[in-house]
Amino acid sequence: MPAATGSPALSAYDAVIVGGGHNGLVAAAYLAGAGRRTLVLERLGRTGGAAVSEEPFPGVAARLSRYSYLVSLLPQRIVRDLGLRITLRKRGVASYTPAVRGGRPTGLMVGGGEARTRESFARLTGSDREYEAWLRFYAMTARVAERVFPTLTEPLPTREELRARVGDGEAWEALCERPLGEAVEAAFADDLVRGVVFTDALIGTFTHAHDPSLLQNRCFLYHVIGQGTGDWDVPVGGMGAITDALAAAARAAGAEIVTGHEVTAVAADGATAEVTFHDGRREGRVGAAKVLVNASPRELAALLGRPAPPVAEGAQFKVNMLLERLPALRDPHADPREAFAGTFHIAEGYGQLEDAYREAAGGTLPRVPPGEVYCHSLSDPTILSPALAARGWQTLTLFGLHTPARLFAGDSAGEGAAVRDRLLADTLAALDAHLAEPIAGCLARDADGRPCVEARTPLDLERELRLPGGHIFHGDLAFPWRGPAGAGEDGAAARWGVSGGYANVLLCGAGAVRGGGVSGIGGHNAAMAALGR
Repeated sequence: MPAATGSPALSAYDAVIVGGGHNGLVAAAYLAGAGRRTLVLERLGRTGGAAVSEEPFPGVAARLSRYSYLVSLLPQRIVRDLGLRITLRKRGVASYTPAVRGGRPTGLMVGGGEARTRESFARLTGSDREYEAWLRFYAMTARVAERVFPTLTEPLPTREELRARVGDGEAWEALCERPLGEAVEAAFADDLVRGVVFTDALIGTFTHAHDPSLLQNRCFLYHVIGQGTGDWDVPVGGMGAITDALAAAARAAGAEIVTGHEVTAVAADGATAEVTFHDGRREGRVGAAKVLVNASPRELAALLGRPAPPVAEGAQFKVNMLLERLPALRDPHADPREAFAGTFHIAEGYGQLEDAYREAAGGTLPRVPPGEVYCHSLSDPTILSPALAARGWQTLTLFGLHTPARLFAGDSAGEGAAVRDRLLADTLAALDAHLAEPIAGCLARDADGRPCVEARTPLDLERELRLPGGHIFHGDLAFPWRGPAGAGEDGAAARWGVSGGYANVLLCGAGAVRGGGVSGIGGHNAAMAALGR
């Protein structure tokens, strides 16, 4: 355990928050701002959870968003309420997807203006049909986003209330009632275009286009409603700039934040609670009127001594790279500074995604691993030292799909290291297939002469961040409407989707209803429930 920073100043608090990730900090800022005596206990020696900026490569002054990396779901309401000093920058290009058609390298560029995007669709597909379908499809998701996103910081609507608010039966059917693959296949004919659309249904989620559980629909919905537009923005200064601002807001409001203190148990009876913690040397306890747990539902169950919910399983592969220069592309129409500024799709055609899913579900790594890359430093060079920026160095962040935790378990090399290394090689080879030069020749080297590349599997994330099964959402995402209340649930907790099993124990992390992603919504909603609003 990291060295403790201080110790709780009081023996009892109005609210004790378990975990100093972004949701815990949001909750702390709201509760302290409302005059509640608030304590945050964080296991690690720093706050921020998965939303941090770090220098992963020894001797290299580049602060990467090491885990989470883009922002869409953080409501301006939270930014305004807490007076957060953060800057989110729009990306000039939404996406670029390389392809080979007729033996020639080409690609689909979405962004740079309507005329350029239309021309790119026509060059790839031979007509305007797919572009017109694209406009219709995303006009539909935009209507849904405009109506659903504001509800995320309101008490949970019922299913019928949300459907009425959307007011578009066809859109509701496509996104919330029928497997998403049906809508994608009805709207688009081109395999590559279908894949670009469907990738938003797979981020951190192991599923397929026609999954009858609609897990793909749930993931897709959260990825297209952010800010009412679906935009994914670059946090200036990296993700750590957001959580640093949240910690500052919580402290300014009067919250007490203590790091290096691991909570080991929570005893509650619905009216009072006691939180047991360890600081690496001794055990301590504090009383609490309410406890907000910014951890997974499994961690919450363990703290309460209750049976654990089903095991979650992450399915993503995160790779961070630092380059001395961006690689040239095989597509003669694509500028690397544009192509990598947005989401650069690799092996994410619709058929390729299905093949990769079937291979992984069958117990083997995808032969051509799908993934997507973007360059943070093209939009925000402040994460590099002035010297590195002046030399033209750039970052690359890669998020791989269809790599469930089960594929890394039982590896004789320990913690899935051998499987991870093989997957990294295959993933970079899939990227190289669209480059005019190998990515390895562009990598910078750290102070020890090693290439600046690091990879993280679900098992790594479970070990480093205690994400259950390495699942970035702490478990499967839920549709943003109210389900049946469980026995013993407090009315406010059920109303806000943050029930923790006791009236005075609330779940404020990603596992809360509407809690996935770097949004602060779980923290906001738990704070509202704690305040009885």
